[in-house]
Amino acid sequence: MVGALGNRRTERRRPRHTGLMEDHRRNAPPHLTIRVARRNDPVSEVTEVDTVRAAERYPHVIVRGPVFGFAEQRPADGPAWRLLDDVDEAFPQHAREALNSHLWTRARDETAPGDPLRARLLAAVRTLENEPVDELTVDRVRYRVVRGDEFARVGPDGIEGPRPTDPDEPVAAADWRRRRSVPRRTRGLLLDHASPTGIMESIQRMELLALRYEAPRIPAEVRADSARAIETHPGVVLLPAAFTFAERRRSSWEPMAALQPSPHEARATLHAYLAEFLPQLEHEVSPEDAAAYARAAEEFRTGPRTDEVTVLGRRFRVIRVERMIRFGPDGPEPPRPTDLDPYGPCPIHPPLPE
Repeated sequence: MVGALGNRRTERRRPRHTGLMEDHRRNAPPHLTIRVARRNDPVSEVTEVDTVRAAERYPHVIVRGPVFGFAEQRPADGPAWRLLDDVDEAFPQHAREALNSHLWTRARDETAPGDPLRARLLAAVRTLENEPVDELTVDRVRYRVVRGDEFARVGPDGIEGPRPTDPDEPVAAADWRRRRSVPRRTRGLLLDHASPTGIMESIQRMELLALRYEAPRIPAEVRADSARAIETHPGVVLLPAAFTFAERRRSSWEPMAALQPSPHEARATLHAYLAEFLPQLEHEVSPEDAAAYARAAEEFRTGPRTDEVTVLGRRFRVIRVERMIRFGPDGPEPPRPTDLDPYGPCPIHPPLPE
């Protein structure tokens, strides 16, 4: 997800409330229903307070642009949809290829040659190899490429970093270089627009209902698509927060790495970037500067826990990234006609015997 918060059809604005629900006060459909549940357990109460403080410190929203993933709808889940990946792809075709791999892997691991289900799964794979389709059904399971918007919150001191209540698993400095298997909170998440949520999350969803691209620098057709989506998919579901690190540039923060499931994983990625990758990726980094970056990385790793590093006049910060998915009468929003999609489908797996 490399790119500046400012160069992927970005829009900065304060969200506002919308009146989309006024016509359904008595019997609102699920995609227009936001149920508020007051949770009295200590963890939820602390999280609510943390969310209020974050809203006060970071009152504005920067929308970076779209992200894509894929989901399934099974009969047992009713109208709800379940995400099957991390919803962090840059283009719709990336998500189609991830769905292709999911179906191909199911055919390989869950079926045998001659199994009718294998034939149906591989027929879907062939469709995805030849057509840019965003939805198909296999054995009563609907699969859909879904579209989300990635955004961050900003305030007077810049872009928001991790919150105290964000799930985190810090480890000893000596273990930062070890690869860990960290649960992905987005993968497997059940998307049910009418499912009860906490007070602050419900308020945030209401605030985001009218969010759209409005800046004149954004192409008119993209702005029109964005406005149309408010009518066709007026609901909003928030995904679990993710984390990365960004560098402060002249007028924006530029994310520098893929999204991570926890603040610690983003810190470890920033450490590796400064210590190893930055001198290799950037031209004309002297041995002296490379050593300075390495020292800063080690101080970041071994010193008191922090989410910011300044070295050689450059400022890096671990940041909190949020994502939302719009919902309509038939579920999550698919890709829009104006979403960038620079290349088409092709075979990505060897054939399996049928």
